[in-house]
Parts: sequence; C-alpha cells; structure tokens
Amino acid sequence: MKPTHAASFALAILLASCTTAVAADEIDPTTLYELSTEGSSQKVKSGDKGTFVVAIKTKKGSHVSDEAPLKFELTGKNVKPQKEKVTIADAVGKKVSGGFTDPRFEVPFVAETAGRGAVDAKLTFFICTEKICARQQKTVSVPVQVN
Repeated sequence: MKPTHAASFALAILLASCTTAVAADEIDPTTLYELSTEGSSQKVKSGDKGTFVVAIKTKKGSHVSDEAPLKFELTGKNVKPQKEKVTIADAVGKKVSGGFTDPRFEVPFVAETAGRGAVDAKLTFFICTEKICARQQKTVSVPVQVN
C-alpha cells in the first residue's frame, strides 16, 4: 500500500508543478496595451468644437485585431459627440512593426452648455499576440470645461 500512496503523492506534486508552470506562462491581456486620451480638448467655449482623442498603444508582440469587432460608444455631458458609435473604419493611426496599426480615433464634439462636461467612451476591442486574442472592454472619460 505504501508504494501506491507514494505514487499518488508524487503524481499530485507533478500535477501541481505543471499547473504552476502553465499559470506562469499565461498572459494578462491588460498588460499588452495602454489607452491614451492625450490630445483631447479639455477647455472649449460654448458653441465651439473640440476633439475627443483615444488611442490604443500596443506593446511589443501585441496588436489590436483588425478582423475582430472593434467599437466605441460615445456619450457626452454638456457636449455632443459628432458620432455616437465608432468602428475600426474610423481609425487614424501609425504603422508598427509586423504591419499592424495602433488605432487612434479623433471624434469632434460640440460644446453645448457652460459648465463641467465630459466625453465618455465605452470601448470594446480584441488585443492579440501569437498565442492569444482576448476581448477587452474599457471605459474612458475626458473632462471638458465648457466656458
């Protein structure tokens, strides 16, 4: 009986070490990119236009899928975005190594009412590497002071 218990114990240790090795090899998709709103208008006079900017900056070895759905839903407080829905077709961006583009979006908005406002975007996109392609959902907000 003792050899059976020893064999079971050894098998349990082996399985535990394999699970640890797999877990250590898994990639957290949120570490593969950064979101930036740099360049967005934050002070706009009532009646004037501003621009909401959001860019997905990928890190080495990753890219935003241009085959999987990408969409942004935009809303505003005291401002009205020119578009309420944005897709990959609306992107402007730069080519990166590997032929993929880091998507950047520039959406005009009109400042409607004086006071504190904001442009909010609910983002859905897929971040990919050679091993994974993971759906991401993020929300970003840019405060806008309307004078």
